[in-house]
Amino acid sequence: MQSEFNIMNISSTGLSAQRFRIELISTNIANSETTRTEKGEPYRRKVPVFQELVRNIQGRRENSGVIVKSVYEDPSEFRVVYDPTHPDADENGYVRLPNVNIIREMVDMINAQRAYEANATAINTTKAMITAALQIGR
Repeated sequence: MQSEFNIMNISSTGLSAQRFRIELISTNIANSETTRTEKGEPYRRKVPVFQELVRNIQGRRENSGVIVKSVYEDPSEFRVVYDPTHPDADENGYVRLPNVNIIREMVDMINAQRAYEANATAINTTKAMITAALQIGR
């Protein structure tokens, strides 16, 4: 039973990590046209950095899930478009836009949703196995 509960713990950390990733992707999409942040520059795409959780149990390493280690700001160049009517246009009429690519964000969101679903399926399968094991003992 211990390993079944460990599977559920690992999968639940995966659910949390993928939920955070989806929220970050949503923020990227929502800010894909934000030309000026508090820093005075366009919004920068944010990407989560995950880290494996490992613990030592009786002298052996055991995986115990995943955490969000940090949030990385994508340093790639901003997009530049010509729009002399935009309030943030420079003296030549060019506006710097965020380095967010909507297509890339949608692909990342689909991947995150699939990973979330896989973790949810692992939890449900483990619950079914535990229930079946308890039924055998009756």
